[in-house]
Amino acid sequence: MTTADVAIVGAGFSGIGMAIALKKTGCDDFVVLERAATLGGTWRDNDYPGCACDVPSMLYSFSFEPYAGWTRRYPPQAEVEAYLVRCAEKYGLTSHLRLRTELLEAAYDEAGAIWRLQTTQGEVRARVLIAGLGPLNRARVPDVPGLAAFAGASFHSSAWDHAVDLRGKRVAVVGTGASAIQIVPAIASQAERLYVYQRTPAWIIPKNDRAVPGARKALRRLRPLAWAERQAIYWGLEARGIGFVRRQELLAIGRAEAKRHLERQVADPALRARLSPNYQIGCKRVLLSDDFYPALQRPNVELVSSQVARLGEHSVVAADGSEREVDAVVWATGFQAADGIAPVRIYGRGGVELGDAWRDGMEAYLGISVAGFPNLFMLVGPNTGLGHNSMIVMIEAQIRYVASALDYMRRNRVSALDVRPDVQRSFNGRLQERMARTVWSSGCGSWYLDKRGKNTTIWPGFTFTYRRLTRRIDPSRYAIVGIGSPALASSS
Repeated sequence: MTTADVAIVGAGFSGIGMAIALKKTGCDDFVVLERAATLGGTWRDNDYPGCACDVPSMLYSFSFEPYAGWTRRYPPQAEVEAYLVRCAEKYGLTSHLRLRTELLEAAYDEAGAIWRLQTTQGEVRARVLIAGLGPLNRARVPDVPGLAAFAGASFHSSAWDHAVDLRGKRVAVVGTGASAIQIVPAIASQAERLYVYQRTPAWIIPKNDRAVPGARKALRRLRPLAWAERQAIYWGLEARGIGFVRRQELLAIGRAEAKRHLERQVADPALRARLSPNYQIGCKRVLLSDDFYPALQRPNVELVSSQVARLGEHSVVAADGSEREVDAVVWATGFQAADGIAPVRIYGRGGVELGDAWRDGMEAYLGISVAGFPNLFMLVGPNTGLGHNSMIVMIEAQIRYVASALDYMRRNRVSALDVRPDVQRSFNGRLQERMARTVWSSGCGSWYLDKRGKNTTIWPGFTFTYRRLTRRIDPSRYAIVGIGSPALASSS
């Protein structure tokens, strides 16, 4: 059994950033539980061909740890993963990592004011549980008839099977979202035939990706210049959010840009029509790509404007009845982001399970604290996702908030904090009222919505507003469960 003051679950951006913050505040009694053999989170898992970030590299990094060596404006997957590894090593997190340790169940012990965590490596006890799991940890693979009997290779984009050689093969890519528009150009030249199954077209704007010149890298080593570039990118993206959250008429600018991009790159009017969305831009995730449309027009690539209905032993059958022989199926079908944080059971006060507490949809105060679950803090929790800016901005705001909560508990010898139910209800009531006025409520179906049609994923405002709300904890919004923190040994 291991005991610690703080247990962090997940070693991606959230978990690593939180661990660094604890180190900076002098807290050394913590563990980071990671189910995989290495750290990196989504940037470890998603190593499919063409994988890259769609946020400029200078903003997709911790503000306290700028990196001048990015090779491209939009960093490729391997560079982001390597960046996280360097951060962990620089700040001395190696001894705190518990790799190959998957959280199976967590239960709050009210008598002892501690969390009892059941993992694949035994029990861990911690006073504070910080869930840095993120929303992109459960792949969504459609349960189509014939899937089990399909004789070819079949895998999700987040679990790419690198043992499968796609050269000279007939390949189906199912989906045309953020992963698919990177995968298709990367494998189009390898496959004998590539079939791209599109259920709903996406709004796509130019990415304008490019290599970073050596002179620019040199300038970025000067901290003030790196900071200025980061601020320029941040405020440029934040301004884009005005149309999303306040004035949808401004989205006409982005829609015109996307239409021009489609017209410039696709000459065939029939193909253009099939690639033209019929919903408001921004309602679904806006995608960035310079090479997806050209890839679709290669002679060996076919866009199938119909969803997959079933699989044959060696084929894919679309809803329109057409059937195509294939050797491999790549499911670029996204994640189950709107219905829960992870496939684990978390029990709070009175034995209430988190899924039951969320039977009407996920919600939390500031996306961080859930009533009835003392000392549980979430990073990238409900309604903290973004459609217009860098998630690292939100993650750092949440980390600062949690750090302030832990500091308050230490200074006041508080055993546990439990957000008041009325505070949580009021916060989420106002949040959903604001959500109703945003582009994400303009009528399309998206992965932002749960099964009930409730948006439990996106923050319906500006990131600077969220940063202000999370500047520090307000103890009056929490019930103080007890005074006198239980003493825990560092390990046993």
